[in-house]
Amino acid sequence: MRFPNALKQIYKWNSGNIMNRPNIIFILSDQHNAKVSGYNGHLVVKTPNIDQLTREGVRFSNAVTQNPICTPSRVSFLSGQYCHNHGYYGLEGPNPQGLPSLPGQLKRNGYRTAAIGKIHCPANWVEADCDLFLETMNCSVGGNPEYTEYLAERNLLDKKDKGVSPTGGQSLDGRASNLAAEDQPDAWAVRKGIEFIGDCQTNQEPFFLHLSFNMPHQLYMPSSPFWDMYPEETLEMPPNFSYDMTDKAPHLRQTVDYYKNNRWTEFEPSSYEAGMKRKMRGYLGNISEMDSNLGKLLSYLKDNDLADNTILVYSADHGDYACEHGLPEKAPGICADAITRIPFIWRWPGHFNAGYEAEELVEAVDLTTTLFNLIGIEVLETSDGKDLSPLLQGEKQEIHKIAVTEFSWSKSVRKGNYRLVYYPVEMFAAEYPDGFGELYDLENDPWEMKNLYFDKEFQSIVAELKQDLFDWLVTTSRPRTLIPKVLTESSQQKHHYKNTVNADGKIHHDYIRQLAAIDASIGTPKNNYI
Repeated sequence: MRFPNALKQIYKWNSGNIMNRPNIIFILSDQHNAKVSGYNGHLVVKTPNIDQLTREGVRFSNAVTQNPICTPSRVSFLSGQYCHNHGYYGLEGPNPQGLPSLPGQLKRNGYRTAAIGKIHCPANWVEADCDLFLETMNCSVGGNPEYTEYLAERNLLDKKDKGVSPTGGQSLDGRASNLAAEDQPDAWAVRKGIEFIGDCQTNQEPFFLHLSFNMPHQLYMPSSPFWDMYPEETLEMPPNFSYDMTDKAPHLRQTVDYYKNNRWTEFEPSSYEAGMKRKMRGYLGNISEMDSNLGKLLSYLKDNDLADNTILVYSADHGDYACEHGLPEKAPGICADAITRIPFIWRWPGHFNAGYEAEELVEAVDLTTTLFNLIGIEVLETSDGKDLSPLLQGEKQEIHKIAVTEFSWSKSVRKGNYRLVYYPVEMFAAEYPDGFGELYDLENDPWEMKNLYFDKEFQSIVAELKQDLFDWLVTTSRPRTLIPKVLTESSQQKHHYKNTVNADGKIHHDYIRQLAAIDASIGTPKNNYI
């Protein structure tokens, strides 16, 4: 592994004594559009605590999520694997037998581990690797009995926001919550997280806390103080709220038409325009309420002399349209940078380049590899992620040639200032028998209102990004079997039916890359089996 000089010292210092290792807090919000933050120049939203993190840490301005919906993205964050390797493209799902996780590797190396909030991962995967597991949103096995009990003790169950829309789905309309700020699930989660940290302090144990906020995901119903921060008459829609969408993806146009022409609002006035204003008001309020809860945790760390010895990472599983392209939430998510780009902020006072903005492409899968390198424990060989340590030190270097967000039948590719969306011809064969795609120049068109995919001037860019995507899919896939040469031995490998595999029963793509490199270096024909 490659370590900058400062990190080499950290590694040596930590390796002999588990108590010298830093604590880790990984905060994941749900559906936070990276544009909608004060530090990114948003003119309305108030995010003083997230802004503070950017002044004290490093922010990655071109961080890309691996998937535009909750569970697949979260599995990528916590395992370090791309979706085409871990195989999750829908919500929840069975346990990924054998797939190591971030909290599991930390627990094996002496950390106390906790996951609190909206965890929303496959069954009993994160639960099994945590000393404390508290779900708030009924998104994991066993639901949320502790939070429900909290509400019941205070006679608040009837005030819990339900918000079922006229179509039977989760409400996208906005209003003030029935609950006070201190009784919201995210506020409860922060208090439980602080209790866990305090217990670890008492027992002198290094800790890992995964704190996962439900906000700003719908319901767009912040508590009253945060709803009142954004009167509807003061709000303006984003520049791409309404424009000519002739060259946009057919399913995006159909989704916009649905919201314009069908009843999805719960409150009056019930028009599309009024509903979108309420959604925006609720979304901004949710972000500010989430930021306020984050601030309580930051204050606790500072007041208890924990900030300097805690690596804190803030990100989101994916974005939200936030009324961009005339849409209220995240579907269809592959179509927009508003969904595929995420906030990604790292703070470790005295160790990172405070206030630095890293513009290189980075991905959600990089979380685990980077954390393990920073604290000096064995990196997961099942991870596809890269080490971001050089960027955290202020160095400039390419980490990823491209960054990819995946659905099972479509992919978004970021490279430089361009973003390509690839769809197979069959997906839109009726309207586009010769194929359809999207290409955006994010430098000149940051709101993605001009699709350049069919423009003759940009065909070389389209071809280049398609080739990059094809190469990426081939070279990052993890097979289960090869006709292998055993190159290395490690505690994370096992020999199984003449194959050397990792804990997930698959072979790392870098192993195949090494085979090809060895064949090339000794001048022999390329291995006929790779």
